[in-house]
Amino acid sequence: MSSQPKHWSRETDQQAICWLTLDRAGATANTLSSDVLVELGNELDEIERLDCRGVVIRSGKSSGFILGADVKEFSQLRTADDGTASAARGQSLLNRIANLDVPTVAAIDGYALGGGLELALACRYRVVVEAFERTLGLPEVQLGIHPGFGGTVRCVQLLGAPRALDLMLTGRSLSPREALAVGLVDRVVARDALGAAAAEIVLKRPAPRRAPWYLRVLSGAPVRPLLAAFLRKQVARRARRDHYPAPYAIIDLWQRYGGDGAAAQRAEAVSIGQLFATPTSRNLVRVFELRERLRNLARRDTEVKHVHVVGAGTMGGDIAAWCVLRGLSVTLQDRAREYVEPAVARARELFKKRLRAPGEADAAAARLTVDLEAARVESADIVIEAIIENADAKRALFSGLEPKLRPSALIATNTSSIVLEQLSGALQSPGRLVGLHFFNPVVSLPLVEVIHGRDTAPDTVQRALSFVTRIGKLPLPCRSAPGFVVNRLLTPYMLEALYAHLDGNAFETIDSAAKSFGMPVGPIELADRVGLDVALHVAEILSEVLAAQPPDLLREKVAKGELGTKTHRGFYTYDKAGKAIKSRSAPSGDAELADRLILPLLNEAVACLHEGIVADADLLDAGMVFGTGFAPFRGGPMRYARERGVAVVVAKLESLAQRFGTRFTPHPGWSTFARDA
Repeated sequence: MSSQPKHWSRETDQQAICWLTLDRAGATANTLSSDVLVELGNELDEIERLDCRGVVIRSGKSSGFILGADVKEFSQLRTADDGTASAARGQSLLNRIANLDVPTVAAIDGYALGGGLELALACRYRVVVEAFERTLGLPEVQLGIHPGFGGTVRCVQLLGAPRALDLMLTGRSLSPREALAVGLVDRVVARDALGAAAAEIVLKRPAPRRAPWYLRVLSGAPVRPLLAAFLRKQVARRARRDHYPAPYAIIDLWQRYGGDGAAAQRAEAVSIGQLFATPTSRNLVRVFELRERLRNLARRDTEVKHVHVVGAGTMGGDIAAWCVLRGLSVTLQDRAREYVEPAVARARELFKKRLRAPGEADAAAARLTVDLEAARVESADIVIEAIIENADAKRALFSGLEPKLRPSALIATNTSSIVLEQLSGALQSPGRLVGLHFFNPVVSLPLVEVIHGRDTAPDTVQRALSFVTRIGKLPLPCRSAPGFVVNRLLTPYMLEALYAHLDGNAFETIDSAAKSFGMPVGPIELADRVGLDVALHVAEILSEVLAAQPPDLLREKVAKGELGTKTHRGFYTYDKAGKAIKSRSAPSGDAELADRLILPLLNEAVACLHEGIVADADLLDAGMVFGTGFAPFRGGPMRYARERGVAVVVAKLESLAQRFGTRFTPHPGWSTFARDA
């Protein structure tokens, strides 16, 4: 007889409906860990012996239905065979649910992702609580794998190939209403009606959903090769097979089996096992773990309710809008209303786009108040300065604002390069000053560098980390130093690109080499998007610590007023949509050129570690992945250095130093990193 379950509970009501509830012990959210799945098997043993009219599977958590597999257990899958066996066990359990003789209903309140949605797909019906967030999806591709509990088969059968493949290839999620529209769920109901709706379906047994005939036709053998070829071309625009094999594996599975039959499930298990064993998956799982580490760096509290932002330019205005979007009240200050109005207009557009519940966008707009005279600053919990990158101007602002603030209020600067020690002297209480360096665009880049200076109080750092977490961003704690972490590492990468151009390489060739390595955008276009004036300013500030100096080419562009995308002309010319106009005749960049660009970044990363600007290599990797998009499939610059081999990287730097100069000389910190790696 099985022991008392820790995670599952089962009860049968007066209508002979069995209610099976998952409430994973010791966890805030449900995940399909190995012990949860073992217990599910035991529960199914009992259910198969029950005389019941149907089964409803639900969650006992307020955080959602099931978030998916327990990613922490992925490290236990040492080989492809381990991954295949794990997937096969999950398939077997979900097949037992699918094969029950009685109706089965997944009663979903909140998130149903990955394996959680696969479990729901194994049920005959799905009922979802009304919500406006996107809570249902198959995001496994973001971990370098694909659904492995039968999802690649059931999703196609339910939705048809085009919709199912789009869901799996993009990893995007759907809101309940969107899911209803495409046929993923059967009903969307109010929260208090979820149980009644699930019971009604069990009792009435409506015809189960399936893909309409005109979509089922597309999974026919004659059509599959044509659609598969089209999909591969679409995927190739975003990702190379050698970098991200998972989306190609999804297409391959569907082309071969059409999402049908036991053979398709067996092939799914083998395929996901092979993907688990790839460096891409291991590194993407590591990136997931790095994200979780940043999320859990600080306590989660709600002490911040009112944010005062000074500076309504692109950064300040977008920081203000984001804080409002995350439920805070914000006052926005600038020299005159004419500087604030564009920021308010952008914020309203953001609210309309992101907030879909009736009245939500209007309520958000009401939380954003223009405060030109800082009349309400005395009630602020935190003041964020986002004015021009000038130390004198920032000091003057702090001197004027500090007497108006509550003693407990934090003072934060969004400086991208100025060390805090140059600013803290303007304050009577320098311990409350912290750097909060957001990245542009604020809406889409998740990282915020949380910078502590010599005088910053430890409690200030903790409260700042907590605030960043509260607004849904990822905090990276780092010591005050020129350029901090991200800009310090990006600057030699961008400067070397300019030196490579002076050596005869076309801009397009240089960017091609970086993108072939896996960077989301090449260093030339990146400089244009950052702003060449900003890039020059940061490079000049970093001139004391970097081996590379900004070439005259950069200064000449700035002098001409050709500053990049904001002037529609920089190293590239940009069309009205902001797209760079590039030559198609330029040769593609090669691995040798990529080394010339990437290795200075790695060298500077080792310097940051050696100087203690970040606590460890994992935090540095997290900063570069989430702050710059550094090739996620490589796991971050220090992970890449380890996998390539520290001795190999150092030898290559020495070779480049012989060819191009001392800016490639390996940093002494490599020897320490090699011992710790």
